Amino acid sequence: MADRPLDVLEATLGEDVTVTLKGGDTVAGTLDGYDQHMNLVLEGENTTIIRGDNVVSIQP
Repeated sequence: MADRPLDVLEATLGEDVTVTLKGGDTVAGTLDGYDQHMNLVLEGENTTIIRGDNVVSIQP
């Protein structure tokens, strides 16, 4: 059975990811945190907080 989405995020903490958002924009950074709503915290040049309902995909 495949991992649950939050298990995959847990395994990806501290790794570089590219997040695709609704509207086609992408944001790249290090996955620093998340919550049960899949809100994401990315560290890069700046700290970015992305609401989970705007996320289309997360790629390592």
